[in-house]
Amino acid sequence: MDLSSTPVGTLARRWQWLLIAAIVGWLIYLLAPVLTPFVCAALLGWLGDPWVDRLERTGRSRTTAVVLVFTLMLLLLVLALLILVPMLERQIVTLVESLPEYRDWFVQRALPWVEQHTGLELVAWLDPDRIMEWLRGHWQQAGGVAATFFGYLSRSGFAMMAWVANLVLLPILTFYFLRDWDKLVERVAALVPRDHVATVDRLALESNDVLGAFLRGQFLVMLALGAIYAVGLSVVGLKLGLLIGIIAGLISFVPYLGTASGIVLGVIAALVQTGGDWSLVALVLVVFVIGQMLEGYVLTPRIVGDRIGLHPVAVIFAIMAGGQLFGFLGMLLALPVAAVANVLLRYAHERYTKSKLYAGEHPAILLDSYVDKNALERGRLDEDGGDRPNPEGK
Repeated sequence: MDLSSTPVGTLARRWQWLLIAAIVGWLIYLLAPVLTPFVCAALLGWLGDPWVDRLERTGRSRTTAVVLVFTLMLLLLVLALLILVPMLERQIVTLVESLPEYRDWFVQRALPWVEQHTGLELVAWLDPDRIMEWLRGHWQQAGGVAATFFGYLSRSGFAMMAWVANLVLLPILTFYFLRDWDKLVERVAALVPRDHVATVDRLALESNDVLGAFLRGQFLVMLALGAIYAVGLSVVGLKLGLLIGIIAGLISFVPYLGTASGIVLGVIAALVQTGGDWSLVALVLVVFVIGQMLEGYVLTPRIVGDRIGLHPVAVIFAIMAGGQLFGFLGMLLALPVAAVANVLLRYAHERYTKSKLYAGEHPAILLDSYVDKNALERGRLDEDGGDRPNPEGK
């Protein structure tokens, strides 16, 4: 007797898939620091694969197409660095030169305002004598904090070396992913159970469309918002407008976080720069309002479109959950995983609405036929289903 087709066999297969998913998640958790450059390279390879396929259709070999696309990606990166690095360098120099002004504003204006409205004593803690007295009274704890701090610095040094190694590996891995992407897809497809090939193929194509629309579109929206904010803040006269605008644009993939961060940083920079003049603050707010209007009514509808279906709350939750579970790798994978999960949820909803659990034992179409029959007998519907007057007034 074949047990695979029985309810017990079906339940066993489902538990097998759950066990495999749990093992994969555990391995990703353990290998997260190592997997980061591979995931970044895989995303870049996936983004560049359509261009490689187009060049292949023109008669070029796969290797030639990969070299051309890879070279174009490197040239775009170098061009962006050549344009942005000198401007950002000047902005950072301006920020460093303005640090005394920010310190004075923080101590003389911001903290007294907070004390006045909250009743807390904050300025007194900045007195050097009081700080030394606190350290003498808590020298053991201070020693523990110092040891922890220096330990963190040493770990940060190793982490910096790991980041440098990842940056060196990234272009190499990207090249290989671009060259062998089709082979990888074929090998993964060959592992799909034969009974589910059609379903998996449909879900994979839909997920690919959703991911392509989201990642490519969101990347363009980030660049556009960064340019709008940077140019707008510089035009209104904010000295650090370029730096703040780029920061706000780059983190705008998290709904509202880019705008909120840009507004906070822009308002503080405007207050410090003008010494409390609110006219520049008003202009900064106008720039961000215009940017949000352009994003909501022009950029996102035209570039990203409505095929994603991810609610802003779902996006925020996905990023926070991914970061909590897997660190930077989790944040990197959060939005692609959320987009694919949204496709799977739509498929599950479709299956649910067609199941007996949703329709019940008596399908709704029978009830509709019963209502139509009674309505026709009362003379309120004609043969085509339209309303007509009742001659008897009933």
